[in-house]
Amino acid sequence: TVRASHDTKEFDVTSSDTQILVPVDFSKGSNRAIVQAEQLAKALGAQAILHCGDLVAPSTLHAIVGFGLPIHMIHGNNTGDLYYLSKWAQDPKNRLHYHGQDGSLVLAERRIFMVHYPHYAKAMALTGDFDLVCNGHEHRAVIERIRNIRGSETLRIDPGSVAGVSAATTYVFGDLQTLEFEIRPVPGYENK
Repeated sequence: TVRASHDTKEFDVTSSDTQILVPVDFSKGSNRAIVQAEQLAKALGAQAILHCGDLVAPSTLHAIVGFGLPIHMIHGNNTGDLYYLSKWAQDPKNRLHYHGQDGSLVLAERRIFMVHYPHYAKAMALTGDFDLVCNGHEHRAVIERIRNIRGSETLRIDPGSVAGVSAATTYVFGDLQTLEFEIRPVPGYENK
């Protein structure tokens, strides 16, 4: 169920559904790595996937929709086939929520903002309007707390590149309830 809440889409999840997988950079040739990352995360209890852009080949999604997890994604600077992606998102059985250039959503009562570019993510983290801000583009995994204008901290995550673009093949796995996240390598792809 999707409920509008200002500009933020709120998705119903139970309080126990707090584990998420955050990959970035699905690209041609990375099907095995993303399938492996999703298998590992699902075994750890993942309830949703946040994808931070650069879906070069939307056909990559065929490899992961069978896991049955909702996928929230934005596009990056490598947009791929937006027509196919939009069509794919229209089919409810795919559980794909395509947010466009950026996305604001609520999962497990946490306010989340997703965008591809790190400078934009850091600016949104500074507002204090979100508990978690996720971005891609850097191709290196980063987890940092940014002091915001409200005097608290916002967690910013760049999960790196599950495709191993210019860096190790990584994803981030974490818990929205505790806001504890960790950078995880995809086994067998550590030095790719």
